[in-house]
Amino acid sequence: MSQGIIMEVDFFINSLLVGVIITFAYDFLLILRKCIRHNIVFISIEDIIFWLVCALGVFYVLYHENNGILRWFAVLGATIGMFIYKKLVSPLFVKITSAIIIKTFKILIKPLLFICRKTLRLLKKIFMFLKKKYIFIARKANKVNKIAKKKLTLQARLIKIYLCKQEKHLKERYGQKNRIP
Repeated sequence: MSQGIIMEVDFFINSLLVGVIITFAYDFLLILRKCIRHNIVFISIEDIIFWLVCALGVFYVLYHENNGILRWFAVLGATIGMFIYKKLVSPLFVKITSAIIIKTFKILIKPLLFICRKTLRLLKKIFMFLKKKYIFIARKANKVNKIAKKKLTLQARLIKIYLCKQEKHLKERYGQKNRIP
């Protein structure tokens, strides 16, 4: 075989591999979408970013392998690679991988959720206990505050009365005009 034909076959095989790699990478987006529900907006954004990255990858392969010249059998090779991978491997790979991830997540998350629920229930009980104690203490403090306020108000009145009597007594003793010592 001539060197030119070997290079063309090698380029075609690389094109097939690029198609397989692109589809394989897209399968990870499909797996992610199966595991985590996505809004149509996020799906569109993911797809745009993915295809921009793929376009750059294809451009790099074309530039590196064929000096940037677009050849239709390279596009055909990538398309055949995508089609073969999509029909033979992709459905089973996406189904099994997403099922494993979901099961693993459920196995790991279920005990964690159980622990979180128990912790939250315990915290709620502690909070309710402290709330009852706080209410009890607040009521007692309120009662003590009212009693203390009444006693202080009474004492303040008594002091005013006493001071008024003293002032009256001193005025009588020294007279209105004289200065009180």
